[in-house]
Amino acid sequence: MSETAISTSLESARRLTVTKQRLAGKLPTGPVREAILTVIRDLGFVQWDPVNVVAPSHVLTLWSRIGDFRLSDLDRLLWDEKKLFEHWSHAASIVLTEDYPLFYSMMRRYPESLSKSWGGWRERARAWLPQHAELRKAIVRQLKKGPLRLSEFEDHVRTKGPADGWGFGSDVSMMLFHLQMSGEVMVVGHEGNQNIWGLSEAFLPSSVERRQLPEDEVEREGAERTIRALGTASPSEINRYFLRGRYLNLKEALKRLQDESTIHRVHITGISGERYVHDRDVRLLESMNSEAWQPRMSLLAPFDNLLAVREGTSRLFGFDYVHENFLPKNKRKFGTYVLPILWGDRFIGRVDPRMDRPNAKLLINSVHAEPGAPGGKEVSLEIRETIEHLAEFLGAKEVVYTARVPKAWRSSLR
Repeated sequence: MSETAISTSLESARRLTVTKQRLAGKLPTGPVREAILTVIRDLGFVQWDPVNVVAPSHVLTLWSRIGDFRLSDLDRLLWDEKKLFEHWSHAASIVLTEDYPLFYSMMRRYPESLSKSWGGWRERARAWLPQHAELRKAIVRQLKKGPLRLSEFEDHVRTKGPADGWGFGSDVSMMLFHLQMSGEVMVVGHEGNQNIWGLSEAFLPSSVERRQLPEDEVEREGAERTIRALGTASPSEINRYFLRGRYLNLKEALKRLQDESTIHRVHITGISGERYVHDRDVRLLESMNSEAWQPRMSLLAPFDNLLAVREGTSRLFGFDYVHENFLPKNKRKFGTYVLPILWGDRFIGRVDPRMDRPNAKLLINSVHAEPGAPGGKEVSLEIRETIEHLAEFLGAKEVVYTARVPKAWRSSLR
């Protein structure tokens, strides 16, 4: 007999999501590097993206949750202390080295660890890897002499991508991706926007646990971590968030977690379909309509974790976000590098900024209000203050607004 689903309001569910995503309450105090690790532990991953129109997306994702920090702190965790590393989780991501057994288990089974949601990738990888066995040996041989950028590999020749889109611009870049997925190589540094590649065995400390977990344990852990990071989650959101597309038996994993009372079904008013909440978050969910809830104003990065599963953001928050940087200019509705404005548990607007580094100015190309967004001086002043905090973090001496600002907020944003 299945248990009765926990019932909750849409508002409480949204507040739980925002709280679990570390976007409510006061910003943390204390050692910055520990705060970075705690945020990534709670979120599961932070998507890595180097585009620097304002600041790289992963930098903004961390800034919105911990406030000002030095980029050297993140670099130290990645390249010196090696408490973080880059791997494919949701997409190219920064993840915790303490989670290495989770990733190692999938690496050891690659490409069999990919689910059908990767399309035909698993089958193509099965065929492609044996055909390019000599290239693999050549890449490993070259990396034994030391780390290399893509252009430094002997065999690197740029090729036009195949018509079906299955490719990386060269056989070497394709092989590096496969070798990263199987754990033989990893990103060991950056030079500008370029990855520096090295052998995992040479880069990772010997203290890192290389232990293969059973497949069902990996899936249960991945599902649990996603439900905790998102507050509540549907099976398709679980599949697309942490350990994206690596669940071969998600239905069975969720059943086991339910049978153990680790997770519970949750019914959110106005939302249909199967959803789960973690047992450890049930009390927190119940407290979300009390004074325990502390809202704050945030500007979110284009690849922020709260936006990682578009269907979930749309369903829970009624907010649709497309990163328009990938669209032709004439198709862009809001701008090039748009940062959503989250106020409490509501998305109230979008900002399209650009950092003018030579002149130390943060240029605000436009600000857009969402339908039904609150007007008034209190909200607009808080938006202005949040933009000013971003400017300070980026080293801008001035914020410059254009006339493209909602009328209700114009008194403050000019």
